[in-house]
Amino acid sequence: ITQDRTEAIAPPQPARAKRVHKSGKENTPMDSAILSLLGAFLLSIIGLFGFIWSLRKGLLVENPKAASAIFASGEIGHIDDPALGHAGQKRLQAAAAEPGDSTHPPDAREIADRVAADRSSAFPVFMFIAFACMWLLFGGIAGLTASLKLHWPDWLVSEAWMTFGRIRTVHLTAVLYGWITNAELGVIIWLMPRLLRTPLIGPMWIMLGGALVNVAIASGIGAIGAGWTDGMEYLEMPWQIGIFFAAGMVCIIGPVLYTLVNRKAESLYVTTWYHTAGLLWITLLFIVGKMPGVHFGVQQAAMNWWYGHNVLGLWFTPVAVGAIYYFLPKIIARPIRSYNLSILGFWTLAFFYAQVGGHHLVGGPVPGWLVTLSIVQSMMMIIPVLAFSINMGLTMKGRMRLGVYSPTLRFMMFGGLMYLLSSLQGSFEALRSVQAVTHFTHFTVAHAHLGAYGFVTMVLFGAIYFMMPRILHWEWPFPRLISWHFWLAAVGILIYFVGLSYGGWLQGLAMLDASRPFMDSVAVTIPWLQWRSVGGALMVASHLVFVGHFLAMALRFGPDRAGAALFSTQPKARELAHGE
Repeated sequence: ITQDRTEAIAPPQPARAKRVHKSGKENTPMDSAILSLLGAFLLSIIGLFGFIWSLRKGLLVENPKAASAIFASGEIGHIDDPALGHAGQKRLQAAAAEPGDSTHPPDAREIADRVAADRSSAFPVFMFIAFACMWLLFGGIAGLTASLKLHWPDWLVSEAWMTFGRIRTVHLTAVLYGWITNAELGVIIWLMPRLLRTPLIGPMWIMLGGALVNVAIASGIGAIGAGWTDGMEYLEMPWQIGIFFAAGMVCIIGPVLYTLVNRKAESLYVTTWYHTAGLLWITLLFIVGKMPGVHFGVQQAAMNWWYGHNVLGLWFTPVAVGAIYYFLPKIIARPIRSYNLSILGFWTLAFFYAQVGGHHLVGGPVPGWLVTLSIVQSMMMIIPVLAFSINMGLTMKGRMRLGVYSPTLRFMMFGGLMYLLSSLQGSFEALRSVQAVTHFTHFTVAHAHLGAYGFVTMVLFGAIYFMMPRILHWEWPFPRLISWHFWLAAVGILIYFVGLSYGGWLQGLAMLDASRPFMDSVAVTIPWLQWRSVGGALMVASHLVFVGHFLAMALRFGPDRAGAALFSTQPKARELAHGE
């Protein structure tokens, strides 16, 4: 129904009652908007003074030393991709060589410190990655089942836990908390000791925390299958079970912060900023979101999307971006182009993202200024995204061809590109004019998967391919499977995204057309939902390849390609075999 038609048939509205404060003064609806604008102005003034202070202190002067903090002395110019065999390493090194590169080996003492750091985190990281692989396989199959049920609605309906509402939520919990959260915790725990140049302190506490987190995930999935949920998007896990998740995260944060305090590194690399902040943010977000007896009615809806968007922007995103900032320059053996741009990206992400979720409530019973504030902050998110993209583009300038030689680099490059696309799409999708068509359609589902899979999951795949040879001291037994995995996953998510985006747009147009029955908006999506299932099937196939390859590596199946066995007593063998 059009706005003009609505206005034509709407009865006259009674005058809005004035709210009166205890003091007797009238309290108009504009008060909250004025306070918000005043708060934004004060924040801008504080930001201006902070900028002037940083100029006076020279904090915005480029810092090559900080940009090179991930390299040992003499390591720049020595490529590093443990997913490659010896012949692949030589080809990548030849392709990446540039005039002036040092031919001397890196500093042996710094390499020894790195090996000690890797050894200290090996068991906890292996635990997190093993759990992540299990939940990826389980969650992917549940997601494909839910996708098929959208165009085969009578399939698997004999039991309540098989219905779409439950199996889709099981998929969501398994992949967001089981796969992404476990994998990101593994990446953080592995990178922190490396970046801080000190062994991990308190690994047993971290393993206890990981056990609590996965007990909560398994129990939450069981509760959801049985019909016991808190009924909020991304927060379906009952709060009684969520206590274990929060306790597990606290057990993990403690050792990470203690390791940070006792670091040997002189400079904190930008990845450390992203990962430390991400750990603190997700724990705070989850605890606030799960507080029982606190959130009701409209406020609950506002809190739900405050959490729902921030779990992506303040947990999944900072860890994945931080991972790219480490792995991409490490593989090509060149520092990032601008360390200051990376710090700018971090702080603008932290400042602008917190209120982005409000645009999901367009048309809901919430103050208009709240939605407008969310839209403004969504557009401001273009700043950190462009800061990251420009930085990575300049770092890779003239080196894009290296993706042909390095499978890990391909995952990182693909994930970085999808971060740019999904973030720009999300910023413009927040606009009311776009929401008029896309709200309540499959378009938003496609956008969510572009971010969570095309960006975050592809980066995590690349990180695991880099990490596991160093953790297990064993090469990937079948390198060709890495390429199969990449192409199945990349083609799958592109089919999924393109098909569902187009189908969702047609769905929105059909719902806006008052002359068409509602069922037209359902029927028009069926072919595109079928393409969604095709893309989903390719992604699940890529998961089978990935998890199968991981098991073959962990159990030492396949060719005896190189190096020592699981958690070898020769810790330097794999490190020294790759780029040092």
